[in-house]
Amino acid sequence: MKIARVEQFHVDGGWDDWSFLKLTTDDGLVGWSEFNQSRGRRGLASVVRGMADLVMGEDPRGVGRLSARLYALTQMTAGGLQALAIGAYENACLDLKAKALGIPVCELFGGALRSELPVYWSHFGMYRARNLDLFERVIGQAPVRRLDDLKRLAEEAARRGFRALKTNLLVFQDGKPATIGRGTGAFELNIDHAIEQRVVDQLAALREGGGPGMGLMMDLNFNYKTEGLRRLARAVEPLALTWLEMDSHYPDALGLIRRTTSTPIASLETVLGRRALKPYLDAQAVDVGIVDVVFNGMAESVKMAALLDACEINVAAHNSHGPLGSLMSAHFCAVVPNLRFLEYDEDEVPWRRELLTRPWTMRDGNFVLPEGPGWGADIDEEVARAHAADASA
Repeated sequence: MKIARVEQFHVDGGWDDWSFLKLTTDDGLVGWSEFNQSRGRRGLASVVRGMADLVMGEDPRGVGRLSARLYALTQMTAGGLQALAIGAYENACLDLKAKALGIPVCELFGGALRSELPVYWSHFGMYRARNLDLFERVIGQAPVRRLDDLKRLAEEAARRGFRALKTNLLVFQDGKPATIGRGTGAFELNIDHAIEQRVVDQLAALREGGGPGMGLMMDLNFNYKTEGLRRLARAVEPLALTWLEMDSHYPDALGLIRRTTSTPIASLETVLGRRALKPYLDAQAVDVGIVDVVFNGMAESVKMAALLDACEINVAAHNSHGPLGSLMSAHFCAVVPNLRFLEYDEDEVPWRRELLTRPWTMRDGNFVLPEGPGWGADIDEEVARAHAADASA
C-alpha cells in the first residue's frame, strides 16, 4: 500500500473556513484528516501541499516512521505551520491504517476507555453575538444582542442537557454586541475596572440562567498580560468557575497566576508537542491541560496527555474546528484516562453535519464516540464542493 494522491478541500464554515486533507492509496483506500487555517494560520494549505512530495509513494500504515521522517526533514523550521502540516498527514495516515485493519482509530491506541464523552458548549453566545445577520437569516436561530439574551440561552442549554458552558468576553451596548479582541493587533493588553466588571456580570448572568449546577468557563485567550489575568482570576473566585482559560508564551507567568488564585487555570491549546509542553509542567502552570489533536496529530497528542497524567493533570481536547475535527478529538478523548472535557461548538451552519457521511450523535449531554473503521466517517465531497471556500482568502 502506497500513497498515490494528495488532495485538499476547503469549506465555508460560516464564521471560519474548514480544511480537509484526503490521501488516496494505490489500491483505492482513502484517509481523511482536518486542518485549520484560521486565526493566524493562513498559508498552512501551501505547507501541506509542499509536503505532498515527501509522502507520495510512502506506506501510510507506517505512521510513526512517516511522522518522524517529516519532522526530521523540517527540523530547521520546526514548529508552527510545519508542525500543523505534519499533524494533518499523521491523522490522515491513522485513518488509512485503521480502515485497512477494519477498526476505529482509537483501537490503535489501546481502545476506548469510554464511549460517551463529556462536553461543554464552547464559544457560548460569541458566534451569535458576532454574526447577528447570519444567525437570523441563514441558521434561523436567535442572535445574542444583550446580556438577557445570553441568560436565556443558558436556560435553554440547561434544558437541553448541557452541563458546562464556556464563553468569551462580550460587550453589550445599545443592542450592538461586540467581542473583546483576541490579543492580536494590539500593542498593550491592559485591563480596567469596566472590563473586570463586565466579566463578572457576564458570568453571573450565565450562572443565573444555567443554574447552580452548570459548569462555567471563560476563555481570555491572549487578551491580557499577567497583571490583568491575575486580577480577573481573583475577581471571579466567588463564581466558582470550572476553569478560567488563558494563553501565555511564558510558563512562569501562568504558574504565578495559578498560585495566587483559587480559580482553576486551563491553558496550553496552542502548545505544539511534548518538548514545548514540558516547561509548563515544570512551572506547575495549569490545573487542566488543553491539547489539540488537529494541531499535534493523534499520536503526539496521546503522548502529551500521558505527560500531563504523570503530573496529575487532567486534559481537555481543544476542538474549535469543523465536523471531522470533532470526530478526531472524540477518539483522543476516548483513549486518555485523565479526561476532563471535549470542547464542542453547538452553534453551527446547516451544512456542518451534512459534510460527514455519518454525522455524530449526542446523548444526555455527551458526545457519542463514532463507530466504524477509521474516524467513523468520511467527508462528503459533493457537500464540500457545494460550500467551497477559497483557501487563499
